Amino acid sequence: MTRRFLILSFAVGLLALGGLNARAGSIPLPAVLDPGLTTTVVNTPSVITANSNGNTYTTPDGLTFGAFTYSSTATGTATAYPATSVSVTPFSNGPDQGITFNGGWSAVTNGTLDLAFTYTVTAATGSLITDAYLNLTGSQSKDGFVTVGETLTSGMTTLGTLSAGIPGDPTATLSFAGVSAITVTKDVDLVGGTTANSLAALSIIQQGFSQAAVPEPTSMALLGIGLSGLFTLRRFLKRTSVA
Repeated sequence: MTRRFLILSFAVGLLALGGLNARAGSIPLPAVLDPGLTTTVVNTPSVITANSNGNTYTTPDGLTFGAFTYSSTATGTATAYPATSVSVTPFSNGPDQGITFNGGWSAVTNGTLDLAFTYTVTAATGSLITDAYLNLTGSQSKDGFVTVGETLTSGMTTLGTLSAGIPGDPTATLSFAGVSAITVTKDVDLVGGTTANSLAALSIIQQGFSQAAVPEPTSMALLGIGLSGLFTLRRFLKRTSVA
């Protein structure tokens, strides 16, 4: 009777592990954004205000962006850019789905421009956000430069920071344990420099996130049964070898 139980436990374990492999192989990859949508305005410039707005955008794979805030502060010879100068469009980079901030920000000699963005990102049902992607498009001359730094938080937990710059590396990535929602706090600095005819310019900020499916409870239960069966078989074999 004991041997029959052990053999049955082992068989159940193998079936459970096999079922997990089949299920994992069937998990679909995130949908790729239709190229035809790349020019679609998600938020018209007027709805991004200096304080907040309730507009949201959901990517094809279910990520939802919302609660946007934006502010622009200029000093010296730079000019502040109001919310009406900013638009948000869809963005896709392989498994990363997200948004693009479009603007014509610039600062010249002896001028600086500071931009601040915040927004939230919520994962699709049954998924968790696992990494972030940041990319800049802009230019600089002489001693002008652009820097973008951002902090990602989930509730009271800081997931990490991203930083990119021009000159330097305009792209940054960050991986973290899966979470269901993120708040992004982004600070952008354009410094015109002190040399005559120096310039710092930024036209595009791309931000994407990728997701992973959350294991289903039944899959975890099957895994537990399978591991239990394997452990029981190991103990049985060990006793047999000792005997």
